[in-house]
Amino acid sequence: MEYFKICKNIPVYISDSGKSNSKKSLVLLHGYLETSEVWADFTELLKPHFRVITIDLPGNGLSGTNKDENSMEFMADVTAEVLHHSKIDKATVAGHSMGGYVALAFAEKYDNLTEKLCLFHSTPNPDTEEKKQNRDREIELIKEGKLNLILNVNIKNMFADDNLKKMKENIAMITENAMISDPNGIIACLRGMKNRKDMNAFLTEFTKPLLMIFGKKDKYIPEDVANTLIRKFPAAQNLILENSGHAGFLEEPEASCLKLTEFIN
Repeated sequence: MEYFKICKNIPVYISDSGKSNSKKSLVLLHGYLETSEVWADFTELLKPHFRVITIDLPGNGLSGTNKDENSMEFMADVTAEVLHHSKIDKATVAGHSMGGYVALAFAEKYDNLTEKLCLFHSTPNPDTEEKKQNRDREIELIKEGKLNLILNVNIKNMFADDNLKKMKENIAMITENAMISDPNGIIACLRGMKNRKDMNAFLTEFTKPLLMIFGKKDKYIPEDVANTLIRKFPAAQNLILENSGHAGFLEEPEASCLKLTEFIN
């Protein structure tokens, strides 16, 4: 079922699939330059087991946006309203990249709605100064009407080099969907990511089940950063996908699905 709801005064596109009578609900939050459609194939693997909710986060796809900034907390508020509309009391929240930042903000702000937390190629770390400067450069490029230059680089970099050929259709799908997003919404998301806070202290105190999934060939989260986080949070479950870059749910969907299903159950 696909529909729109007004959440935090903006229209939000929602997809609700899987076992509607399941006691286990899973919310999948997409990353930067993505839409909920990025989860479509992965949802097919998951929906025999769970009720699966995906949304276009504010500023992306068919959803509305804040004018100036889509903070991680604002997007967490929107996610909480989606759960309310969906009559879900508690869910596992899994976020990819930017969606992981939103999932962290959600878990901090809505502990009562959070059953478990999964960071999919995402970290609790804030932006470095270099990364903040890159965000500013991307904002200026979008203002100049050059979003295509960002898409041509960033989307291919989501994948391991040796997966680019087989991911050709996925690259085209993500690119096409990014082009329908409001450029001002993408800028608002860039500002939100740039200004997000360090969530390491929160995650250190987080007592609910945590799963971290990384790709060994990730160009955005190097293997040494992933290993540092695994050591830092020893209570967490983790998976390093040997043949994935920054999108293991597309590059190694079966292994990702197996681990996530085991974690939720």
